[in-house]
Amino acid sequence: MTTDTLECLIIEPPGDPAGAATATVIWLHGLGADGHDFEPLVPELGALERGVRFVLPHALERPVTINGGYVMRAWYDIRRPDLRVEADVEGIRASVAAVAALIDAEIARGIAPERIVLAGFSQGGAIVLHAGLTYPRRLGGILALSTYLALPTELAAEIAAVNRATPVFIGHGSDDTIAPFALAEETRTQLQALGCPIEFHAYRMPHSVCMEEVADIRAWLSRVLM
Repeated sequence: MTTDTLECLIIEPPGDPAGAATATVIWLHGLGADGHDFEPLVPELGALERGVRFVLPHALERPVTINGGYVMRAWYDIRRPDLRVEADVEGIRASVAAVAALIDAEIARGIAPERIVLAGFSQGGAIVLHAGLTYPRRLGGILALSTYLALPTELAAEIAAVNRATPVFIGHGSDDTIAPFALAEETRTQLQALGCPIEFHAYRMPHSVCMEEVADIRAWLSRVLM
C-alpha cells in the first residue's frame, strides 16, 4: 500500500481484511530500519485478536549527516550527536504531514480517530509525538519509545487543544547512549507542562525494546483501545 509518498506494510486482524478492523495502530520505525522492523512484535501485543489493524510505514530514503551523508531510510536528517541541536525542521514537518495523511486514510476507511493510536521508536517516536499532538481531531493515544521532542518550542505553539488529554506512553532505556535517558525525562516534563497525561516507564536497557516494555505496551494498548 502507498499513502501519498509512504509505502506501508499492513497487518490486518483475523477475518475479512476489508472490514474486520475496528481500530488502527500506525507504528513508525527508527533510523535506518523500515516498516518490517516491528513486524515480529505485532503478534505479541494481543491487539490483532481485538480487531486492531497495524500500519507500518517505510520512511523515505535520504542522506543522514551524522552517518557521513549515507543514504538510508530516515524520517528526517540528524546533523549533530546532540539530537536537540540543528533540527531538520523541513524534514520533520514533511514526515509529520505524511503521518497526518496516514491518519486521514484510516479515517476514510471507517476507523474513528479516537480508535487510532500512533506509535514510534526513536526518530519515529519524535514524529508521532508531534504529529499526534498537533492533529486536529482527538486520537486514541501516542506511544513514544526511546525518543524525544524534536521541535518542543513549535509543539508548544501548535498543540491541538483536542489532543492535550490524549494518553501518552513514554518508554525509555536507562542505559540508552543514542537518545540519552535525560531526553526522556525532559520530554515528560515538557509534555506535562502542556497538560498531557503521561505514563512513564524506565527500563534497564540500551536504545532498544525489551520484553518488560512489550508487556507494558500490551497492557497500555488494551486500556486505550478497550
